[in-house]
Amino acid sequence: MALETGRSPDGHEAQTDWRDVMPPITDAPTLGDGLRDARERSGRTLAELSSVTRVPARYLTALEQNDYSVLPNRVFSIGYVRAYAAALGLDEQLAVERFKGETPDPSVPLQPPVGVAFEEVRRYSPRVIAAGLALVIAVVGWNVFQRVSLMRAPQPSDIAEVPESWRVGEVPGQGELMRLSAPHPAPPDQTVPALYVTPGLEAQLTGIDPASPEALAAAADAAPPVQKAFNPRGAIYGASASASQVVIQARKAASLVVRMADGRVLFARQLAAGDAWRAPVGVSATVDVSDPSAFDVYLNGEHGGPLEASLTPLAQLNTRAHHLARQAAAEVAARAEAARAAATRASEQVRDQAQLQAAPVPSLGGATAGG
Repeated sequence: MALETGRSPDGHEAQTDWRDVMPPITDAPTLGDGLRDARERSGRTLAELSSVTRVPARYLTALEQNDYSVLPNRVFSIGYVRAYAAALGLDEQLAVERFKGETPDPSVPLQPPVGVAFEEVRRYSPRVIAAGLALVIAVVGWNVFQRVSLMRAPQPSDIAEVPESWRVGEVPGQGELMRLSAPHPAPPDQTVPALYVTPGLEAQLTGIDPASPEALAAAADAAPPVQKAFNPRGAIYGASASASQVVIQARKAASLVVRMADGRVLFARQLAAGDAWRAPVGVSATVDVSDPSAFDVYLNGEHGGPLEASLTPLAQLNTRAHHLARQAAAEVAARAEAARAAATRASEQVRDQAQLQAAPVPSLGGATAGG
């Protein structure tokens, strides 16, 4: 074993850096500081010492930086410390002992407390136990006191003091004539007052007098008929509701095939009664069905009649839906414009009547006196 003589076990006594005696490993603040100081005094690099000790350079760096988490298990770490200390000319046993002191072995089981601390615990244990018992006795005594204070003496029943209105053996109400009064009216379903409608408001907004049966009948005759709306009764395939204006629904079981312009099949399925397919917008395709009378077409959610032929261009159906949508929007805009014009005329009439009522009336007395 090489002692603290400053001589290298590998025969480096001739180097000038090793002529001075190395300081003991115990003089450094930590084991890593001592190893790093000894290496710097020797003038050798970590790579050189790694080739001498056959220890990877990263482990030597971890030893110098006191980063023991990088090292492998404890047995190999002790061997690395021993080899590194021997290569630097330090006391191997002192280096190993210091490594063990700075990195306790976690596999060693904990020992029971001994000495002054254990004696202190034993001395104060009776006081702690006595305080706990006193607390338990106080809580139990308080609960018992509360229960005793709330206890009441037995008292006679209040029901026994009520006088009896009938005797045993008699049936209440026997011998008396029982009469039934007239039934009361049912309570009202609700107490919310009827909705108040401003007189003349509906006529100004719609241009139709709600009190005139002739005007209501004429408006009903002029209104377009409401078609049957689409009612999903089965599975729905194809595009989403927001991206489709045309829906083809099967009345009975039949096949539906949609082919693209290039020959690809966009949709093909044997639909059951109630199943539907939503057609996408802006797609050039042809609808091919086995029985045209078995399918209904819905345009913008309203019934547009059955399919007219076995082969129907999808663009034709989308064009019809778009035309109907524009026509409906134009009719709504026309009705709104007519309502605004009627409201304007009504307001002008009200203003004219107010001006006539506010105009001064000429006096007849002055005209008689002048004559």
